[in-house]
Amino acid sequence: MFSPADFPTPTLVSVNGVELEVFETGQENAGNPIVLCHGWPEHAFSWRYQMPALAAAGYHVIVPNQRGYGNSSRPADVTDYDIEQLSGDLVVLLDHYGYEDAIFVGHDWGANVVWGLTLLHPDRVSKVISLALPYQARTEKPWIEFLEEFLGSDYYFVHFNRQPGVADAVLDQNTSRFLRNLFRKNVPPAPPEPGMMMINLARAEASLGDPLMRDDELAVFVSAFEKAGFTGSINWYRNLDRNWHILADVNPIIQQPALMIYGDRDTIPKSENLTEFVPNVDVVSLDCGHWIQQEKPEETTRAILNWLEDQNAA
Repeated sequence: MFSPADFPTPTLVSVNGVELEVFETGQENAGNPIVLCHGWPEHAFSWRYQMPALAAAGYHVIVPNQRGYGNSSRPADVTDYDIEQLSGDLVVLLDHYGYEDAIFVGHDWGANVVWGLTLLHPDRVSKVISLALPYQARTEKPWIEFLEEFLGSDYYFVHFNRQPGVADAVLDQNTSRFLRNLFRKNVPPAPPEPGMMMINLARAEASLGDPLMRDDELAVFVSAFEKAGFTGSINWYRNLDRNWHILADVNPIIQQPALMIYGDRDTIPKSENLTEFVPNVDVVSLDCGHWIQQEKPEETTRAILNWLEDQNAA
């Protein structure tokens, strides 16, 4: 059984004007890097089950807490969290280790950053592995306007942008309850409640479904967000329209080999046109919800390693 005490001790690495808290394993495999990028509201710790297996398979495993998270820097300006800055952090992280390129794995928002990194710095990414979030093709209108039209002003992406600071304060006041209610599995499908989902979760007395993790594991996330607060990580959402403009003139096709891992019970819909934008993609679906690598750790690790083995043999 994994114990949080077994998680690697981090180092602080200066990159791109900030410091990132970076966890590593498999340093003996220098020259074969794989970078794991967490989602929201998560932490490098969300990759705890994959890290030892990837190191055992011969990879130098590099897992940053990205800006706004954990003990990494939390710049004050919202624009410090746009896709240029977030992808720039990863580029300079590679430079720090002396790597030309790496395999990048992202879950949720981490996947969004990895897709963006691959568009903006294609020479630094050898392969892409995405969990939960398929490639998001650029919409005709800026993303927040587009989402507001389809999903309304209470949709949390929109709310984070239109009512800055409101959700941050509620989540900061209810950190433990919010994360306990959010990190669940086997949640019965239900129509959305009125109001803003994340605020509702932060205030809900009862949790649905089953706990995703043990209390000692959850405590790692809770203590990280009690210290850092939520604003830095929510600022990633507040750059969606800025990112839409940044990516306007970028070639939207991902040429690298890619693996897309879906949770069949995730509320994020599967992409219907993935191969139009990611022609060299393989797709795996697991019987789980959104927190794929924590809900199905062994199956996720096996899917990643089997795919990398196939790629190396090709």
